[in-house]
Amino acid sequence: MKSLLINLLLLTAATAFAQQPQPTTQQTAARPIAARPIAARPTAARPNIILIYTDDQRFDALSVVQQEQGDKARFPWFTTPNLDRLANEGVRFRNAFVINSLCSPSRSTMLNGRYNHLNGIANNHTGLSDTTVTYATELRKAGYTTAFFGKWHMGKETGKRPGFDYSASFVGQGQYFDCPIEVNGKTEPSHGWVDDVSTTNAIEYIKQHKNETLLVTLAFKSGHGPFQPPVRHKDTFAQVKLTKPVTESLTSPYKNQIETPRRQNGGASGNANGAQNANAAPNGSTSASWTENNDQKIRNYFGALKGVDENVGRILSVLDSLKLDQNTVVIFSSDNGFFFGEHGLGDKRAAYEESIRIPLLVRYPARFPKGKKIDQMVLNLDNAPTLLDLAGVPAPASFQGKSWVPLIEDKAKGWRTSFLYEYFYETPYNTPTIKAVRTETGKLIQYPGEEGWSELYDLSKDPAETTNLYQSPNGEKLKKQLLGELSKQEKATGYINPDYADARPVDEKGQYKRPVKEVIP
Repeated sequence: MKSLLINLLLLTAATAFAQQPQPTTQQTAARPIAARPIAARPTAARPNIILIYTDDQRFDALSVVQQEQGDKARFPWFTTPNLDRLANEGVRFRNAFVINSLCSPSRSTMLNGRYNHLNGIANNHTGLSDTTVTYATELRKAGYTTAFFGKWHMGKETGKRPGFDYSASFVGQGQYFDCPIEVNGKTEPSHGWVDDVSTTNAIEYIKQHKNETLLVTLAFKSGHGPFQPPVRHKDTFAQVKLTKPVTESLTSPYKNQIETPRRQNGGASGNANGAQNANAAPNGSTSASWTENNDQKIRNYFGALKGVDENVGRILSVLDSLKLDQNTVVIFSSDNGFFFGEHGLGDKRAAYEESIRIPLLVRYPARFPKGKKIDQMVLNLDNAPTLLDLAGVPAPASFQGKSWVPLIEDKAKGWRTSFLYEYFYETPYNTPTIKAVRTETGKLIQYPGEEGWSELYDLSKDPAETTNLYQSPNGEKLKKQLLGELSKQEKATGYINPDYADARPVDEKGQYKRPVKEVIP
């Protein structure tokens, strides 16, 4: 009798296994990577993970945020139905930040979970050597099939992206139309708008590997300059009314105060810093308004992000069609924010809110609630440990961030109430090296070597950062508190000014060399 029961159990197990979906011969032959052991089909404990992030997307470049801001919304005409769907079906972090608002530094931090003063990337023109321990390498060791699509941008690195089984990526900034794509390091032509192409590549990969446990990173070029939307959105926002920021007439203390040399490889002069100091209107005239002078740039930026929203919708649709939606974590974020005239600035880099705040949405129907909003501060430093936590993989000791999964599940204890922000001077741009501390209610910004440029803001009363309290008696208590917090954060993170950062153009006193005014005879 016992023998009969055992045989019946074995037969039942064999039948169940045979009925599970298995890769067909055609699917296996179409796999674009070398054969490796197929990971187990996802379970609730081992979800698929899709990490999507944009470039330079402001935290408020989401219609769900614009609606929340009501009368204070600056871009109420911008709609992102697919990103709103992620927010409504998942979790939205309302205070997500980067620790360095620049493309390569932020992307490297997302990969290896370390501050830029330690991980080797302090600017946009250096390759990433610290790739031995990243979220991709650790998930691959755990049996995930890993793939990267789109913008890598660690300097001008070429080749197959480290830690990933498969990559279809482009070199540096790439280009918006007909961008050459390196497929596992081999250059192939592409046709069309680059973020459409990257999304199509990611979708095909998901379809081919639907029976495996997947990590897919999809990194968009949008909305980095030069802002070039897909043809379908060339004129989508041509007629909308643009609103000037309340801080447009203010200025940063360092603006036009730094003489920046050309980079040896032929970079432009500091005074030609793209959107940062853009002041010339298309017709050659000038205006006191940054917004008026950059009208078309703003419209094109949002046209590009409209294309991103549609591509996120394509990803969600394929997950639905393959019935992978319930047990797939979809995370959407950006590598940094962007200025559109706040403090008279374009670009990013500086420590004001529009630059350091980013969108962060996550949907995981099998585990996370719908429509939850979280106000605790989370960082791009947290991405890597979070991805491992979602997969049940321990985070390496080198990771400096922490998983935000406990925040979602109301299990977090002793969560951060402040963080260190850093930026290192980059030739030929005219933003100085920055150290800042941001708490839940205040911000202190320092520019090493330039005590007189220091800034202090009471964010609880002045969220737009209009009034610098650093030299004000009203700010003494807050200044003392934040100076202590800054010192604490520097020690906790092992802060240094790394030797791989570009040399600052300073004089013998350690102050930045001021621009030489041309004398007209």
